[in-house]
Amino acid sequence: MSPTARLRTMIEAGEILVAPGCFDGLSARLIEQAGFRAAYASGGAIARGTGVPDLGLMDAGECAARMEQIADAVDIPVIADADTGYGNALNARRAVRRFMRAGVAAIHLEDQTFPKKCGHYDDKSIEPTHAFCQKIAAVKDVCADDLVLIARSDGLAVEGFEATIDRCQAYAEAGADVIFFEAPHTVEQIREIGQRLTAPLLINMFAGGKTPMVPLSDLADWGYRIVIVPSDLQRAAIRAMQD
Repeated sequence: MSPTARLRTMIEAGEILVAPGCFDGLSARLIEQAGFRAAYASGGAIARGTGVPDLGLMDAGECAARMEQIADAVDIPVIADADTGYGNALNARRAVRRFMRAGVAAIHLEDQTFPKKCGHYDDKSIEPTHAFCQKIAAVKDVCADDLVLIARSDGLAVEGFEATIDRCQAYAEAGADVIFFEAPHTVEQIREIGQRLTAPLLINMFAGGKTPMVPLSDLADWGYRIVIVPSDLQRAAIRAMQD
């Protein structure tokens, strides 16, 4: 079974999947050796690994090359951060083709305007809902081999909770396989997202972020299927090198 098929099977089975964040082939291989069933190729971690901040400074070609190194190093599914798709719908289609050739099992696109910011930063701007739905449809049209398409909304910091729920529902209707509601601030918000959205859900959870830590059992009960932990491994490596 291909990594993409395995990832779809795990999502459809209702299991909750923890995917630590990697940024190169070595960190991905360590995740696999530790027994995790998926790895998350973090755009922020990859950017920091090249010495630049997570502000959309890397282009699609640079990121796709790193995704290829990561996917080639492991047999487990790799979930890839494709930022905004690096531009409009046509840019996103081209980027997704490159990511698919790199061998990833899933990608997520976000509704920030280009260039983007880290999801836990303030002062972001986002695309109109209809424009991002068009981007999802354009990308879905070129997805091959059952690539899992994850749609992320950064709307909470810009438009508020209710508007972001509406956005997420629209993204699922446009063809997204999994919904990623970025940076909820409270346990109550995390629970309500799970109650109100019917699509499988991804949550971003790491120490020091805006989202509180929630037990996996609760997340599973609320409809979350993937938990990404983007930066903890890289932060541990940074601290170890400093020491």
